[in-house]
Amino acid sequence: MPNPGEHHPAFEEYCECIFELREDSVDVIQARIADRLRVSRPSVSEMIRRMTDEGLIASEGAQIVLTSKGEDLAVQVVRRHRLAERFLTDILGLSWALAHREAGKWEHVMSSEVEEAMERVLGNPTTCPHGNPIPGSSYAPPDAVRLAKIGEGSPFTVTRIPEELEFTPGMLDYLEKWHLVPGYSGVVTEIQRDGGMKVTVEGNLVEVDPFATSRIFVTA
Repeated sequence: MPNPGEHHPAFEEYCECIFELREDSVDVIQARIADRLRVSRPSVSEMIRRMTDEGLIASEGAQIVLTSKGEDLAVQVVRRHRLAERFLTDILGLSWALAHREAGKWEHVMSSEVEEAMERVLGNPTTCPHGNPIPGSSYAPPDAVRLAKIGEGSPFTVTRIPEELEFTPGMLDYLEKWHLVPGYSGVVTEIQRDGGMKVTVEGNLVEVDPFATSRIFVTA
């Protein structure tokens, strides 16, 4: 059981999910929550009822919003998750995909003392390895656009891989393998009819499907 003042991990997961769906400009409705967390819709309905009773969320029509209490909890969990990802990749040298999975465990058990120490060791990072902002940091968003908006022959630099892609099976492994990661630059080599692309990064020709091109953020 959680200690007094703490919340059940399931509540933390749902607040985190709502925060990240909103961050990715995805409609925060029960169906999207079920898709992201890979749980049944009846399970989501029951959890939404419980979280409403706890004062963590409210409904605005079909949309689900965090209350100030829910927002505080979401910010804490997201911050710890992204710091943990940075620590696991930068310090321990784990892959993106493994770090993402492990951080999903650490976010629920990390103390404020460990959180502060981790931030200090990492040198006060502003983003996770995927370029998503760490809440409470000095993050300043770059003037970025989605990769799909870049024309053929245009150079780009990857700035952010949103959470929606992190939850897509195999996507993190693929992007990391082909260096489609924040800080790496490339050129749009070919735009395909379905919205997909071929891009050249680090001398390699890489195919990027329409789902990814419409979500990866880059600077031109």
